[in-house]
Amino acid sequence: MNRLLTIFIMMTICLTGQSQEVEDFVSGLLEQYPKARLLDIYKSCFQDYMGAEHLVADTSSARAYLEQELVQTRDVELMPGYYEPCGTGGRHVRVSLRAVHEGFITAEGLLDAFVGSANAKRPTTEQWAELWHSMVERIDRMDLNLPHYDLDRQFIEQVLAQGKYAISHSPDYRETYFPHYRIVSREIFERDIKPLIPCPCCH
Repeated sequence: MNRLLTIFIMMTICLTGQSQEVEDFVSGLLEQYPKARLLDIYKSCFQDYMGAEHLVADTSSARAYLEQELVQTRDVELMPGYYEPCGTGGRHVRVSLRAVHEGFITAEGLLDAFVGSANAKRPTTEQWAELWHSMVERIDRMDLNLPHYDLDRQFIEQVLAQGKYAISHSPDYRETYFPHYRIVSREIFERDIKPLIPCPCCH
């Protein structure tokens, strides 16, 4: 077989697989969180690839913020489940503060996992922007009719153009689902957190 044709076929298979992966992730997220917007899809994806380093200035500040958030969410119905994978790759996991409130893990244990995860090697902002552009092209073709889609897409582009990547959840998502969690790498989650938390079927 012609070498160029072989390369083309391999690239086509790769892109098709990536497109299906993106479509499956977005469909699953919107099924679980119908109020989610493109901002929330983007946030889960960048958390997956970039991790939580942008949130960890120092351990003392991270501890103080976690303690404050635990007090604020004591009587709040938090996001469903105790944890969920981020993005299309599941490289990182969102661990809900619900797991701390219900006594499955300690605040210090979650903090250690969170801070430890921030030391992981991550892509550059430029690499992430390139990946997101390929992902959002696929999301565009899904024709989801999400609220404020064009505005959200423009806002994300402005953030990336500034050499940044982190954004907040949309107001709709925050007001409906109360997302209070910490980002933990898959490796640390599997080793230190998951064995302490009931399986998803027990939620």
